[in-house]
Amino acid sequence: MKLLDKIKSPEDLKKLNSRDVNTLSNEIREFLIDNVSKTGGHLASNLGVVELTLALHSSFNSPTDKIIWDVGHQSYVHKLITGRKDRFHTLRQYQGISGFPKRYESEHDHFDTGHSSTSISAALGMASARDLKNEKNAVVAVIGDGALTGGMALEALNHAGQSKKDVIVVLNDNEMSISENVGGISNYLNKIRTTPIYSRFKDDVEHFIERIPAIGKSVYKTAEKAKDCVKHFFIPGVFFEELGFTYVGPIDGHNYEELCSAFKNIRNISGPILLHVITKKGKGYSHAENKPEKYHGVGPFDTKTGQSLGSKQITYSDIVGDTLLELAKEKEEVVAITAAMPAGTGLMDFSKKYPNRFFDVGIAEQHAVTFAAGIAAAGHKPYFAVYSTFLLRGLDQVIHDVCLQNLSVTFLIDRAGIVGNDGETHHGIMDISMLFPIPNLTILSPKDGVELKEMLKYSLTFDGPLAIRYPRGEASTIEHCSNLSLEKKSAEIIYETGNDALVIATGHLNNIALEACYQLNSSGIKTTLLNPRFIKPIDEKTILQRTSKCKNVYVVEDNYKLGGFGSQIQSILNNNGITKEVKIFGLPDRFIEHGDMDTLFQVYGLTAENIVDTIIDDFDSKIVKYSF
Repeated sequence: MKLLDKIKSPEDLKKLNSRDVNTLSNEIREFLIDNVSKTGGHLASNLGVVELTLALHSSFNSPTDKIIWDVGHQSYVHKLITGRKDRFHTLRQYQGISGFPKRYESEHDHFDTGHSSTSISAALGMASARDLKNEKNAVVAVIGDGALTGGMALEALNHAGQSKKDVIVVLNDNEMSISENVGGISNYLNKIRTTPIYSRFKDDVEHFIERIPAIGKSVYKTAEKAKDCVKHFFIPGVFFEELGFTYVGPIDGHNYEELCSAFKNIRNISGPILLHVITKKGKGYSHAENKPEKYHGVGPFDTKTGQSLGSKQITYSDIVGDTLLELAKEKEEVVAITAAMPAGTGLMDFSKKYPNRFFDVGIAEQHAVTFAAGIAAAGHKPYFAVYSTFLLRGLDQVIHDVCLQNLSVTFLIDRAGIVGNDGETHHGIMDISMLFPIPNLTILSPKDGVELKEMLKYSLTFDGPLAIRYPRGEASTIEHCSNLSLEKKSAEIIYETGNDALVIATGHLNNIALEACYQLNSSGIKTTLLNPRFIKPIDEKTILQRTSKCKNVYVVEDNYKLGGFGSQIQSILNNNGITKEVKIFGLPDRFIEHGDMDTLFQVYGLTAENIVDTIIDDFDSKIVKYSF
């Protein structure tokens, strides 16, 4: 029986010796590689925190002590040793365990995470509540060096240092977030990694001075300024200590005994503490060690070769990256911006071809938006490629810094709609609702890859704020194109056999809607399928003309129904005295769980079958339904 099979809770770790822990670490890595190769998930980050996780749970007493994982994609080892090993095969699957910490899953998951840079704020809040209740438990935030570039993390560090609360921040420094880290903080941490003598030197000097007979105490007091000079000379930890933290490290994040010793020592120190540990992302699996960016988030793969088991298809992100290269060649004012996602958003080739016109600002979406606004105000043409769920972190800046000034910033909103296995924190299903009310903002949604490319070309001469939202995954192609120019801002009729039902579908959902229209026609219901192309401004003229002719109106969208595109269509009809009800195929007022995209589309009725059944029921229950 493997040692991992005997670990049912963190308490079981406390019975192990160092040799056992080494064996357990190897078993955990083998388990993770084998299981993630089947389910997909975040691999490299979890391989890098095995010893750190074991040391945390050996040194602290969860759930009494609180351990909060920033982002949470590196919490797989934590899940394994907190009683979820037997369910690990369901990782990121519909109704299985989440790939992120979830309070409903375990008493050891103290805070739901999924976006970066939140852990220190949450930990400080828990520490403050603990003190109000006169309790004594420890609170630990585990944050990566990439997440430390997020403004929220810096705000929390500032507050924590000022508060003097007993809170421990473990800085897991692996030089990576999703892609290689950038910026001043990354450079600063690199200096600490390469100058690791400061902490020991400082302690030795203080200890020596205090032991000088008779005059040691007074000399120590007068040496405070000298000590500050020493601190600044040796660099490491100064930034954190100036904020009010006791800095410890850096230490080897793969040395279990050293980690446990450090945790034991810092528990006796009052006030905020930052423990700096150095880890290697992907440790123990050569493919992931050599290419940690590739193995940050993976689909199923061959464990021996490391190769993906899925076929390589042209994605919407690929089209964006390729087309931006064309636009940059045509117009030297074009620049591309990302918030630590150059690979995910398709910008890697751009970064190599035009390094002076490419800007990776780190995990800092708010800054990225206003940075783009500054570039636009100075006469250049910025494109900010960002996942839908992450753009919402910069919503205030979209409103006040871009749209209020009517600046020509183009937001390339990747992963719009349901994204699948990462779940609630990653679905891009509220960008229409959030962006639609903003004045001056034009919003486009392409039905396929061809239309996405046309929209990108259109953006080059567009004057003002522009958002183009497109889904995750393989780019589809719809043959029914009218070649209608975007300059006219007109909706497109993709399919038309009659006026029984008007179906309006946003973006790539035209694929599903078109299949439904084919089947409805076979059942005797004549339909028109309309692709709005412009989510805002809506082509009201075409909408009103078409709705006045049809019997029923249906909208298909990958956004919340509440405040989504369908509700805007209903509002237009109401404002023009048309009493027809708009039936919306969209997402309900709830957070949408994780699961593969096909399953979630089925669960929430975004399928051709459900559209057909619903429309047939609305017309005549006696109609013979199409056989699926």
